[in-house]
Amino acid sequence: MNKKFNPESLGFLISALFIFINFSLNGASQLSDKLQDTTKKPSASIPKAEQSVTQHKITIGGLSVPYTATAGTLIVRNAKDAPYANIGYIAYIRNDITDPSYRPVTFAYNGGPGSSSIWLNMGALGPKRVVTNDPFFTPPPPYKVVDNDFSILDKTDLVMIDAVGTGYSHAVGESKDKDFWSVDPDIESFALFIRQYITENGRWNSSKYLLGESYGTTRSAGIVDFLQTNEGISFNGVILVSMATDLDIASDDMLGYEHAAPFVLPTYTAIAWYHKVLPDPPVDIGPLLKEVRTFALGDYSEALAQGNTIPDSVRKIIIEKLHRYSGISTDYIDKADMRISSAQFANQLLNEHRETIGSLDARFSGVNFNPLDKNALYDPFDAATRGAFSAAFLDHIHRDLKISLNKNYLFQNLDAFSSWDWKHKVIADGTLQPMVNTSIDLAHAMGYNPNLKVLVLQGTYDLCTSFLATEYMVSHLNLRKDLRSNIEIKYYEAGHMMYIHEPSLKKFKNDIAIFIDQTSR
Repeated sequence: MNKKFNPESLGFLISALFIFINFSLNGASQLSDKLQDTTKKPSASIPKAEQSVTQHKITIGGLSVPYTATAGTLIVRNAKDAPYANIGYIAYIRNDITDPSYRPVTFAYNGGPGSSSIWLNMGALGPKRVVTNDPFFTPPPPYKVVDNDFSILDKTDLVMIDAVGTGYSHAVGESKDKDFWSVDPDIESFALFIRQYITENGRWNSSKYLLGESYGTTRSAGIVDFLQTNEGISFNGVILVSMATDLDIASDDMLGYEHAAPFVLPTYTAIAWYHKVLPDPPVDIGPLLKEVRTFALGDYSEALAQGNTIPDSVRKIIIEKLHRYSGISTDYIDKADMRISSAQFANQLLNEHRETIGSLDARFSGVNFNPLDKNALYDPFDAATRGAFSAAFLDHIHRDLKISLNKNYLFQNLDAFSSWDWKHKVIADGTLQPMVNTSIDLAHAMGYNPNLKVLVLQGTYDLCTSFLATEYMVSHLNLRKDLRSNIEIKYYEAGHMMYIHEPSLKKFKNDIAIFIDQTSR
């Protein structure tokens, strides 16, 4: 076996030679101390927090809103009060408020896991918005970036947070980025960031909100329970965008989690209807979706539960209904054993046209590079929008926010996603889950703080987090009867990032504004 040169070996030899010389000159009494010095590991350097502070003004709904933007990093300390993460964030704070303790503050982030917060920032919440060619591919640059008349800055201050390993966020000290790539360390790092931020910025008495998207909703449910139970930080509200608190229900593409199949069926119906490939399509999709919901949770679930024991006559009826409700051929459904994953559906629905549909937003379609493939090879929605978001965001932070950090901003970290540890220890009773379900944490947080309100925002054409799965998660929170009205669902005629669709963005802003008005007083 060939051994590569190791510079650390050379360092050890030099150190040993130095010790020998000192031993010869100064005596053996110093040898022990010198040997001890050579075995000490140098402490990892802790970078300093960096900030760029700029002043701006925006008009929202006819109201002039002056604000201070602070973009940079915060050195977060762990439970042992040692620095362990340098977390990047952008805070947009209204600056004409006399007493900030009476001004709401919202902490927001995307999910992934392994995603930065640029999508919510530049698509819905922040003061700048990139305009895309919804629901088609956005042409190459220059992209259109406008003042966001639908920003929530008129209602609440906003702190956008990037998870460790994304954006400018990294581990520091003895920690490594991968130490944060699991459910509970991720929750804790966000929670400690929030605690430290409200302390350093005098926001303990402000109305507080969490707003997470997708896996960010998994995170939010854990954060709110962590902070309320362990830190005494009560929240007014939690906003869940594209709910995914129970990944056992949400994950229809994961091997061994086939029981999630019924929850995506009504979404297949809505998408097939949208693309005009549904057999006998109704003019109004609403009544049909109610019918499919009933079938999915009833006859379809019962059929799947029977496995190979299902009678041929029943199997044939189920396959015919699945064809009617999805637009997928009976032959394909039969060969798929009545279980079609969302990735298979995306690749099959428009297959005869050599097109595949978006997973995040199935209104989008793109070239199907291999119609014979089992699953969709990419997401046309992502391909249609990523370039615009990336360019617009980097231009915003460098041109408007004057960030000059000598490092790359990482939009998404695929290593974090691929190596993510999905186990979760429930805060309420210490139960260890093999697949995270923070619905339990959310229910505990709502019982622990009976005034906590939850707003769920759900897209109709979302293949990643389907609306029936969301309804199921909400209805299975096992809340006390008087607390059930503390959570509500709002629907949008778009996908996972419903704010891409401008009519939905307008509704998105209005729903959140009403929610904050009702819960911050």
